[in-house]
Amino acid sequence: MDMPDFGAWVAPLTVAVCLCVGYVLKNLVPSDAVNRFIPLCMAALGVAVTAWAQWAVTPDIVCTGLVSGLASTGLYEAFRHVIERGNDAH
Repeated sequence: MDMPDFGAWVAPLTVAVCLCVGYVLKNLVPSDAVNRFIPLCMAALGVAVTAWAQWAVTPDIVCTGLVSGLASTGLYEAFRHVIERGNDAH
């Protein structure tokens, strides 16, 4: 699977919602016991948001929700590393 195909499985609205909710969870409850479940929560939320936005539940929508929710977790980690690297330079 090359990157153009991967883009078909990502819903920008779902990524944005999951990114925001994941950020709030991460900073609201800083416990490692809770933080280790954030990817699972974002996958479930991704499916729920995508199904709600499309008003249907099909295998494609479930897959898009899962990929989008998990992509938001990866996107958060990428931004965190960029920000931390920028702060270390000063």
